[in-house]
Amino acid sequence: MAAGTLTACGGGANAAGGTPTLTWYINPDGGGSNPHGGGQAQIAAECTQAAQGRYRIKFELLPNSASDQRTQLLRRLAAGDSSMDIMSVDPAFITEFAAAGYFAPVPKNMTQQFTQDRVQSALDASKYKGKLIAVPFWANTQVLWYRKSVAQKAGLDMSKPVTWQQLIDAAQKTKKTIGVQAALYEGYSVWINALVEGAGGHIVDNPNATYENLKLGLDSPAGVKAAEVIRKVADTGVGGPAMGSSQETQSLNLFQGPSGGFLVNWPYVYAALKAAKVPWMKDVGFTRYPQTVAGKPSAPPFGGIEVAVGKNSLHPDLAYDAAACITNEKHQVDYMVATGNPASRKQAFNDPAVKKAFPGGLAALIRASLDEAKTRPLSPYWGDMSTALQQTFSPPGSVTPKTPAKAQEFIINVLNGKALL
Repeated sequence: MAAGTLTACGGGANAAGGTPTLTWYINPDGGGSNPHGGGQAQIAAECTQAAQGRYRIKFELLPNSASDQRTQLLRRLAAGDSSMDIMSVDPAFITEFAAAGYFAPVPKNMTQQFTQDRVQSALDASKYKGKLIAVPFWANTQVLWYRKSVAQKAGLDMSKPVTWQQLIDAAQKTKKTIGVQAALYEGYSVWINALVEGAGGHIVDNPNATYENLKLGLDSPAGVKAAEVIRKVADTGVGGPAMGSSQETQSLNLFQGPSGGFLVNWPYVYAALKAAKVPWMKDVGFTRYPQTVAGKPSAPPFGGIEVAVGKNSLHPDLAYDAAACITNEKHQVDYMVATGNPASRKQAFNDPAVKKAFPGGLAALIRASLDEAKTRPLSPYWGDMSTALQQTFSPPGSVTPKTPAKAQEFIINVLNGKALL
C-alpha cells in the first residue's frame, strides 16, 4: 500500500506542452523556496530556464535534520517512488543508498564531467566501491571560530595549531564558552568521528565489509582520547549550560552571546554573523579545526551535499543532465556566495566573488581544510551505527573512557540483531 501510494503521487508528470517534470528533493539551505533567494530553489529555476523546454525542475523541501532527511528519502526510495528524480543527499548516507541499489547509474560519458576539478573529500563521498554513484555538489567542513580578543586574553597564539585541551584551558581562564554540537543527532556523530580521526583512529576500519565482518576501531586509544575531550568540555562547563541539546544553531547562538569565545562549526557561520550585524565582526577570527592530540594533524569533518538520481526515475538521463547544470562552476560560486555553503569545485575558491564573501583568507582556509577533511565511515550501515553512537555517548557528561568500548559492543549487537536502537 505504501509503495502504491508513493508511486501514485510520484514525479515524471508532464507539464503543459508535454515537458517532463523532474522533482528535486532539496535540503534546507537558507535560500528557502524563493526562486531568487540564492539557494537550491533558485538553481532549480535557472536550470529549468537553461533546459529550454526539455524539462522543468520542481522541488520538494526535506526536513531540517540530516537524520530525518535520510528517513524520508529512504522510505520513498524503498517504496519505488518515481518522483525521486534528483536528490540532495548528505554524504554520510550515500553508501547506504548505493549499497541498496537505489541510485540510477551515472552515465559513463558524464563521469569525467562530474569528477574533474572536485576536492578529494567530495569525490570520496560520492563513490561506492570505487565507482562514482553520485555527483559532488557542495562540500562542507568545519573550522574553529574564535573571538580574537578572547584568544589574546587567554594567551593563545592562533597562528599555530591549537588543541582541544588548549581551548578548554583558554575558555576556563577567560570564563568563556566553546560552541559544540552534542545533541542526540547526526552532528554529534560528526564531532565524535572528527575527534577519533584526529587521534589517528577510525570508527570503522573496513567500511566496505558486510556487517558480520566489520572491524570497529572505537575500542582503542583514539576512541578513549575522543571520550576524554567530550567529558572535559562537559565537566568544565565550557560547552555551555545546554551542551547536550546543542546543534549548529544553538552553538552559534552561544558564540554570539556574551559568553561566546570559541566555536566549531561550518563556514555558513560567517554569513550568519554578517546577517545578524554583530557589532564585533572585526573581532571574529578563524583557523583550522582543533587537534585531538598535540602535534597530530587535526581531522576537519567533511559534510556537504551530493546530488543523486533515483533508480525509479522516469527520466534518469534528463535528471543527470540537470545534475550537470546544478553543479556547474557558476552555480557553485553563486551558491557559495549566497548561502555560505562551500563549493566542491576547486576553481570556485579562486573566484573574486567567493574571496569577497569569505575574506581575510577564509576561502583559502576552507579549501585547505577540505583537502584534509575526513568523511564519516563510508559504510552502508552508518545510519544505524551513527544512531547507536549518539545514544551511547549521550548525555556528554556521562561519557567515560569506557564509553567507546560500550559503544562498539552496542553497535556490533545492533548490526547483528542482538540489540535494538
